[in-house]
Amino acid sequence: MIIYNLIKRAKAGSGGKTKFCPKKQGDMKMDIREIEYKAEEMRIVNLAVMKDGQVILKRDWDVEMRRNQYSASKSFTSAAVGIAEREGLLGLEEKLCDVFREEVPENPSENLQKATVRDLLTMCLGQDGAYLMGEQRPFMEEKDWVRYSLSRPFTQEPGTCFLYNNVGPYLAGILVQRRAGCDLINYLMPRLFEPMGIRRPTWETDPFGYSFGAGGLFLCVTELMKFGQLCLQEGEWDGKQLIPRAYMKEAVRKQVENGEDGYGYLFWRGPYDSYRADGKYGQFAIELPEKNAVIAINAEARDAISMMNCCMDVIVPQL
Repeated sequence: MIIYNLIKRAKAGSGGKTKFCPKKQGDMKMDIREIEYKAEEMRIVNLAVMKDGQVILKRDWDVEMRRNQYSASKSFTSAAVGIAEREGLLGLEEKLCDVFREEVPENPSENLQKATVRDLLTMCLGQDGAYLMGEQRPFMEEKDWVRYSLSRPFTQEPGTCFLYNNVGPYLAGILVQRRAGCDLINYLMPRLFEPMGIRRPTWETDPFGYSFGAGGLFLCVTELMKFGQLCLQEGEWDGKQLIPRAYMKEAVRKQVENGEDGYGYLFWRGPYDSYRADGKYGQFAIELPEKNAVIAINAEARDAISMMNCCMDVIVPQL
């Protein structure tokens, strides 16, 4: 059980060589009493805010440590896809029937034949339901999740219907790993994690040992904030273009309608013209280009969107 201490001030800043320069706590006065008052009810664990590349707010209601970022992991998989595309390992217009020819069922449906790598990134794959979800994976008898995923019905034309589904990011991650010859951690260590001062993380795997690109990456809120800053800087970090700028711009803009603010390449669009990496129970890296700011949150919220909106409504007007 989390012990909340609403009067405790969190320690500012973080270790490691990063592009941002933490300020001393209090350099920028920000009134977050409404968040503090509701913190226990909303079950916030850690909150951090950056503006203009500097940490201006840090509050911890429990110790900062690595936690499951759930579906915020998808945005890291998106980054891996963008890097792999730059390296010539894959193309967004490749057909899934070619990419996964060994696992595609005999006589694939017309919709499956149309599906591309790009469709893996937009939640518009065209399947009839959500598969490989958190409540399903522990009880699945199937060990070959690629074959299983491609055997599920493709009832809609790809690119036409938004349906939140872990199959797309999982297969996108599998493609990167197969083409690169290593798992996502080993692929991203020299290309993303190490340049940002993030030590080797852990990541959930499938039964065959592949990183599960749809979830299960463990990071702390400071590391999540760094990733948010990287995205805000269009993939650039300390003078190096870690993620291709053109890909990053496409990844965070609205690619498809989702009944809310839109969805990009495994990034959500949101209030205040924001975009975000978004994980279950309130794991957020929220980027605000108009404010040149990032809000990072780790939480155990049961109503994560209400918690996020509360934090944004308090913080954003003060940026």
